[in-house]
Amino acid sequence: MITVDRNLVLQRQLLLQLGDRLKRLRKAQALGTVEVAARAGITRNTLRAIENGDPSPSMGNYVRVMSVLGISGDLALLAGDTFQPAPAGSAAALSRRAPPIVQIHVTASQATHQLQDLQSLALHEEAVRLAKISPGLVNQAQETLQRWLAQGDSRSAILWHEWENILKTGAWRKVLGPTRRAQQLRQSSPLVTILPDAVRQQILLQVSELKNGIDISGGAGNETS
Repeated sequence: MITVDRNLVLQRQLLLQLGDRLKRLRKAQALGTVEVAARAGITRNTLRAIENGDPSPSMGNYVRVMSVLGISGDLALLAGDTFQPAPAGSAAALSRRAPPIVQIHVTASQATHQLQDLQSLALHEEAVRLAKISPGLVNQAQETLQRWLAQGDSRSAILWHEWENILKTGAWRKVLGPTRRAQQLRQSSPLVTILPDAVRQQILLQVSELKNGIDISGGAGNETS
């Protein structure tokens, strides 16, 4: 049975928020994309992907951009021993006081279109993942697309013909980006039809939970909604 990582949508939202934060910091410092990319030793396209919360760039590239913008201290806090258990036998370890609880509340924008796009993006990323694992699923999407084209819906024909090329060449980045065109392609997509219903429902549930807000407390994996 195919299942979805229970934190898939949460992880995607956190990346989107990180990318947006980096973009706002860059603009607040009056830095252009060319300058930041040059300082970080990456291409402008990679910087754009990072600011869009794209999971494709390596963690190292994210760290380089954070360093250029002066927030590498945030990462140092995470990588350091601040949140590690106190050494055995130390005063802190022997203390009867309950350890402090750090809790973060994560939610998506309440704008309906933004929630819908997050949902669409998560569905497509999972569909692409499955298509890469089982190429035969692409044939299934192509058959669905041909049926749609045969129905002659002129309003979507241009997008569907673009989908023909995407499915043929595996140009998935065209539909996983933040551009208006990518959003339009996702809205007319035959690719999500390959998702098992159980997988689709899991993603829809995660989006619903994120809409209400998810609390992250304690160690990793302790998310509660």
